[in-house]
Amino acid sequence: MFARFAPLASAYDVALCDVWGVLHDGLAAHAAASDALTRFRAGGGAVVLVSNAPRPSDWVVSHLDGYGVPRSAWDAVITSGDVTRHMLAERGVSRVHHIGPDRDVPLFGDERIERVSAEEAPVAVVTGLVHDDVEIPEDYRPRLEALKARGTPLICANPDLVVQIGDQLLWCAGSIADMYRDMGGETHYAGKPYAPIYDAALGLASDILERNVDRERVIAIGDAVRTDLAGATAAGLDCLFVADGIHAEELGRGAPDPEKLAALFAANGYHPVAVTPQLTW
Repeated sequence: MFARFAPLASAYDVALCDVWGVLHDGLAAHAAASDALTRFRAGGGAVVLVSNAPRPSDWVVSHLDGYGVPRSAWDAVITSGDVTRHMLAERGVSRVHHIGPDRDVPLFGDERIERVSAEEAPVAVVTGLVHDDVEIPEDYRPRLEALKARGTPLICANPDLVVQIGDQLLWCAGSIADMYRDMGGETHYAGKPYAPIYDAALGLASDILERNVDRERVIAIGDAVRTDLAGATAAGLDCLFVADGIHAEELGRGAPDPEKLAALFAANGYHPVAVTPQLTW
């Protein structure tokens, strides 16, 4: 079941690769993953990094540079933040009610979109918990109930439920958006596992290769069943599952338990073409 990337690579022209959990863990870069993608590109493949970061792709690029991830490892980057901006532009929105920390303000651009109170906004955007180190999603229920009473649509700029930082898991925007959806609120998701970000990523890949991309020749690489594996399956793509990411503690870090892996995939109804503890060539 466990596989390196090299034996798989010749079957694909494009790799759509997750960032957090594959290329780095929030604290340090995974050099072997960058090397694998660099080698794939050297063989003629195109790599598009697909991130659920609730910020523009140039922000992700600067952070990858900071981690020491070489630019030889990728051709282009698309984020759920980019898709969120597109969704707002399609609606002609210039004012939003923002739920999330101030560090996510770059999503809205320099005075391009004004952040206003819930009463003034035609749409709300959730990028995360304001204080994700101490808060839990349930803390936001009263705020969401008020939004629902006004019929305010909510755009989720990061569908992840949790994010791994080192060995710690923190709640993400997806946990709030799912609560709003379950309350009956109008909810839209910008990132994985939903179609808009995959369509955008495949469009970038076509531009890079200067031809249409056959989805049978595309592999998605990621560490989360709910976003990466589910999203790839829904998009009609193969998936290489990285076990030493968000599911590492339940599966066994460094040496994932095959029975636990099988149970995880069976419980969710999704199955990758291969599994690797970490992305390596």
